[in-house]
Amino acid sequence: MNSPEQHNHKQLARIVGLSMIATIVVGILTSIFISYGININLSADVEATASNMLDAELRVRAKAYLSILGFALNAVVILGLYRLLHSHGKLLAGVSFLLGVGGAVTVLMGAVFSLNVAELISAQAYDVIIEEPQRLMLVALQVTSDYTSFHLGLVLSAAANAGFFYLFLQSRLIPRLIAGWGLFASLFVATMIVARDFAPVLGNSTLTMAFMLSNLIALVSTALYLVIKGVRTV
Repeated sequence: MNSPEQHNHKQLARIVGLSMIATIVVGILTSIFISYGININLSADVEATASNMLDAELRVRAKAYLSILGFALNAVVILGLYRLLHSHGKLLAGVSFLLGVGGAVTVLMGAVFSLNVAELISAQAYDVIIEEPQRLMLVALQVTSDYTSFHLGLVLSAAANAGFFYLFLQSRLIPRLIAGWGLFASLFVATMIVARDFAPVLGNSTLTMAFMLSNLIALVSTALYLVIKGVRTV
């Protein structure tokens, strides 16, 4: 029979798993139904994205507020992982927690940039002082900031996940295959994003798809295990 503490850990693990799944679902649905054409992180085309945003104020605002929802869900995941794993490595769990929070906040800055764009589109005061080419340039600057904040946040989040997966691997709270793949995928994401800034050839679509897919597999498999099984008793 599980002790009350072990039962609480299993319940916490299931909350973390459900939050991970919800984060992934919100992200996918947002990309499909809201962000198409107005998310620089999906196309990397600054000019086209900025131009599309000028004609999509409501979707721009929706994208921003859905980013806040994603941030809230991610916060539950980060705090939950810290609580599950800190007894197996306080220093690494603490560093991973801080990196995770930093990454989540950095990605959240994209919501600020989206709302800035919405104001540039909708506020009548800008009609007097900004001509159309200038407006497009200002929107493009917000788009570029969204791109850089997202990718920096992704590096920080991947580094945090690497720390958490390492602790999962050492503690055996989840199967070592899942933990080991998660560690590999997290390091793959962080390494490739940084490396392609210095070697642009690494930014081709095949490699990008490879590290994003490996990361998605790691997150989904971990989330499903936590929801179905919780964590192992050690």
